[in-house]
Amino acid sequence: QVQLVESGGGLVQAGDSLRLSCTISARSFNAYAMAWFRQAPGKEREFVAAVNWSGGRTNYADSVKGRFTISRGTAKNTVILQMNSLTPEDTAVYYCALDSLYGSLGPRPREYNLWGQGTQVTVSS
Repeated sequence: QVQLVESGGGLVQAGDSLRLSCTISARSFNAYAMAWFRQAPGKEREFVAAVNWSGGRTNYADSVKGRFTISRGTAKNTVILQMNSLTPEDTAVYYCALDSLYGSLGPRPREYNLWGQGTQVTVSS
């Protein structure tokens, strides 16, 4: 069974950086792309960034462009979200998602068929 496990969340101050990791816990799996979404209290789940499995293509939400970077980790089954210049508006639960069907790197949750449990990121002002 394929599972996604996020780590790296925490409480930071505005302007700080955080690095989130998503580990795929399976010996073999099929993946076209990986993505990060986030969900703040009372809001819908929001697309943050996506990367194709080879790492050559990326897609970012306008709200994080220039501040966040998504990449494949040095370990074969990890994806990294480097978050810089964090603001209180970035406070949310961050979810890792896997796409084994489409490869579109799209912003809609329905394009991803496997999800992690989430990791909390809190940015204080």
